[in-house]
Amino acid sequence: MIIPSVFWLVPVASVVALSMAYFFFRQMMKADEGTPRMKEIALYVRKGAMAYLWQQYKIVLIVFAVLCALFAFMAFGLNVQNHWVPFAFLTGGLFSGLAGFFGMKTATYASARTANAARESLDAGLKIAFRSGAVMGLTVVGLGLLDIAIWFVVLNRFDPDGLISITTTMLTFGMGASTQALFARVGGGIYTKAADVGADIVGKVEADIPEDDPRNPATIADNVGDNVGDVAGMGADLYESYCGSILSTAALGAAAFAIAGTEIQLKAVIAPMLIAAVGVFLSLLGIFLVRTKEGATMKNLLRSLSLGTNVSAVLIAGASFAILYLLGIENWLGLSFSVITGLAAGVIIGQATEYYTSHSYKPTQKISEAGQTGAATVIIKGIGTGMISTCIPVITIGVAIMLSYLCANGFDLSMSSSSLAHGLYGIGIAAVGMLSTLGITLATDAYGPIADNAGGNAEMSQLGEEVRHRTDALDALGNTTAATGKGFAIGSAALTALALLASYIEEIKIAMTRAGQTLTNVAGDVIAATDATIPDFMNYFQVNLMNPKVLVGAFIGAMAAFLFCGMTMEAVGRAAEKMVQEVRRQFREIAGILEGTGTPDYGRCVEISTRAAQHEMVIPSVLAIIIPIVVGIILGVAGVLGLLVGGLAGGFTLAVFMANAGGAWDNAKKNIEEGNFGGKGSFAHKACIVGDTVGDPFKDTSGPSLNILIKLMSMVSIVMAGLTVAFG
Repeated sequence: MIIPSVFWLVPVASVVALSMAYFFFRQMMKADEGTPRMKEIALYVRKGAMAYLWQQYKIVLIVFAVLCALFAFMAFGLNVQNHWVPFAFLTGGLFSGLAGFFGMKTATYASARTANAARESLDAGLKIAFRSGAVMGLTVVGLGLLDIAIWFVVLNRFDPDGLISITTTMLTFGMGASTQALFARVGGGIYTKAADVGADIVGKVEADIPEDDPRNPATIADNVGDNVGDVAGMGADLYESYCGSILSTAALGAAAFAIAGTEIQLKAVIAPMLIAAVGVFLSLLGIFLVRTKEGATMKNLLRSLSLGTNVSAVLIAGASFAILYLLGIENWLGLSFSVITGLAAGVIIGQATEYYTSHSYKPTQKISEAGQTGAATVIIKGIGTGMISTCIPVITIGVAIMLSYLCANGFDLSMSSSSLAHGLYGIGIAAVGMLSTLGITLATDAYGPIADNAGGNAEMSQLGEEVRHRTDALDALGNTTAATGKGFAIGSAALTALALLASYIEEIKIAMTRAGQTLTNVAGDVIAATDATIPDFMNYFQVNLMNPKVLVGAFIGAMAAFLFCGMTMEAVGRAAEKMVQEVRRQFREIAGILEGTGTPDYGRCVEISTRAAQHEMVIPSVLAIIIPIVVGIILGVAGVLGLLVGGLAGGFTLAVFMANAGGAWDNAKKNIEEGNFGGKGSFAHKACIVGDTVGDPFKDTSGPSLNILIKLMSMVSIVMAGLTVAFG
């Protein structure tokens, strides 16, 4: 089929994004890295981060080789899969890894330069940190659109089975991205939190020395961890979210508009790609709007970032109307409102997260206040705050699902096949809307660890109280933007995962057709699988709440979220125990460390975190791949759909709770460090440090990994649909 000329805006946008990412990188590299001591510390962190990343890639390479061999056997041996699947899977993993790699490389060069710019002014520090974070955001969207564009062109040329086959095959590289992202998030999260917890418990609580003090042997490992977990892991994570939302919506468009003719079907497929492409240009506009003034408060800094993100969001809303109108898609007006629904949901979830995690507001201030009565009350208050904080995001996503569904199908409540298909397409395009300005929203997230490392560099380089005050302000802002970014990511994951459920149904139909199987429709007639409507499909496989397979699958899905979190939390605990013991040993055995005359063995702490992360990340990550396969073989299609629904509901709520509780504990500590409730070194401060160490794996390991788990189980189910049909 002939690809419309407007499609070429997608690869053009990817090139623009990557070019601007390179421009911001070169601009950052021209800035002065500071004193010799600042350069030395930055080099330690850079080397440690790169060493860890290469070790992680070696393990991921083995996993990818095994999975590729399995996919090749399924495609060429059993003939239960499209022959393009192994190759698409590889490119998804490759591009996801590249997104994390380039983002982390930028961050490790930017932290010292941010600290040095903070010697000049708060605005100078903010610009370097934020635009370095923008390198990550633009790299993710640029590589994502490039990968999508290449595969769409290739499959359009060589796949003879039409748009439904093309789009479901493209979902495979989403699984590759998800697999790489999960290893990056889990491994990086274990690394960074083992070092962070060890540094806090022994350094700040036991030895009573400041955060990021050069006398603490775990300090360099902590700074390395910020890069491998919060930058490389996050980049791979959101690359997967971004591509997943676009691909699942394209697949739904191919199915929903199949009877409208090839021309309209093709336009429905490329619509989410075009919205994302225009979002690149509007994200760039927002990035240039971010600036602040000297002496800015937390609210001033948040307002600076909000200006850029909100302007981009408003403009993409208007652009969506124009794109869908010009494409001439049926009910373009309703679909445009579905996009706005997704954007609005993202803003509301972000604002709710900010309210529950920023120390500018009462929930976090109350946790700081609880520190006056000890660590136990801090933990109790933080857990309660995290649980309460799930209400607004869950209700928001629920309303967004209903509104985007109804807007897209013209408020048709009949639940007919056409109504369902168009409504589900609306939900998918709402997810695209939420992520369309990822270039700037990810910049605000990636900014956080850069600012955190800048503060560490300023402390270890002894730059003075005024500089440290500025970097502390940037760091506190980063904690809030990171928490907001995590809420945003899990919100988009919920909408994307729901869209992937419908894509799973389409893939099962294709697998049945490939296997020569038919099914019985609602009227009792035997029909080809590809001719089945959604009601036909649900009726044939008995996908209803009275089917025990569905219920058992739902229980397993909810359990999987808790099992995964428990395993990753324990992994952090075991690694942190080793780190605590090592820091205590060095304080005890290396003469003069606490007096500042001895030199800590930073390398040993980096090695402990690296080994622990490599060892501990494998089982939880592989588990996410195995569970959908086993459920599909034992419980069949109905069981898998139950699994995905249970995993989505349980995982989404648990992820919001963990991310917000962890963010609130962290900023409660920061609130005290600004002089409240006794300030640094007080009883309340030490109590909140304990809360912060509990929250570290909540917000940086287990919580953010859950949104990948939700989507990875969906992706695995789609890719393994052939096995489910053959053996389930």
